[in-house]
Amino acid sequence: MAKPMLNPSKGGDSMEPHFEEVQAHYDLSDDFFGTFQDPSRTYSCAYFERDDMTLEEAQMAKIDLALGKLNLQPGMTLLDIGCGWGSVMQRAVEKFDVNVIGLTLSKNQCKFAQELLDGLDTDRSRRVLLRGWEQFDERVDAIISLEAIEAFPQERYAPFFKACSSYLPSGGHMVIQAILGHPLKRWPEMGIPIVMSDLKFMRFIAKEIFPGGSVPSDDDIINLSAEAGFTLERNHLLDEHYVRTLDMWAEALEAAHDAAVAATSQEVYDRYMKYLVGCSDFFKRGISQLGQFTLVKA
Repeated sequence: MAKPMLNPSKGGDSMEPHFEEVQAHYDLSDDFFGTFQDPSRTYSCAYFERDDMTLEEAQMAKIDLALGKLNLQPGMTLLDIGCGWGSVMQRAVEKFDVNVIGLTLSKNQCKFAQELLDGLDTDRSRRVLLRGWEQFDERVDAIISLEAIEAFPQERYAPFFKACSSYLPSGGHMVIQAILGHPLKRWPEMGIPIVMSDLKFMRFIAKEIFPGGSVPSDDDIINLSAEAGFTLERNHLLDEHYVRTLDMWAEALEAAHDAAVAATSQEVYDRYMKYLVGCSDFFKRGISQLGQFTLVKA
């Protein structure tokens, strides 16, 4: 079970989570997100283990892939940072018989995930907290975080890894899945021309989709986690899987145009179509990558 402790990342100064910026995206409308997500409401890259998988099957395969890297044992406590609508925690309880704690800054996700977990037939502890990692101060046995780091400003990457290290015992595992970018100076050597349309799309994402966030590079995750006491066990790249995931989301959203507009507006629908289609293009061309990193605390 988790035990209380102090969060050394705070250092006496409380770093407030960016609730408003995250809620501007995730609390838009559960009905809207439901028009293009699979029934599990998983909002991260799926893993198409077989070509004939549905999106729902591929999302479960991704969850199993990530959870399987954590060395979970019955009775352990798993922390899910950026827990979304709860699908990862549900699977962890059902398949690995663990206690779960979810952190989210989204009011909608917190309510939905807690109700989902409350419905499970288990004696294991299931808590979903409307709280950022900056406000967390308990010991856990393992950590999972799927595409949450992109919502953090870059200056919080180092404190994030230090905090995660402080939550874990020696030998504890952490899996972090992240959308990765490359410094512009790397683009020419990677064969990627620097063009205004791509720079404008990056500004669109930063302003209209994930305000206040930033996209890490693989070096950010590898080096900053190492400084926090982690060793890298594996970096599993899943780029082609995100192309397919984003394309399926875009197709589903287009097919549900009327319901999506009814839940929000034509402006929101247009914004998200631009986001999904543009991100797929970035992954196809190697501007973006998707890494699932397995870290072990020394």
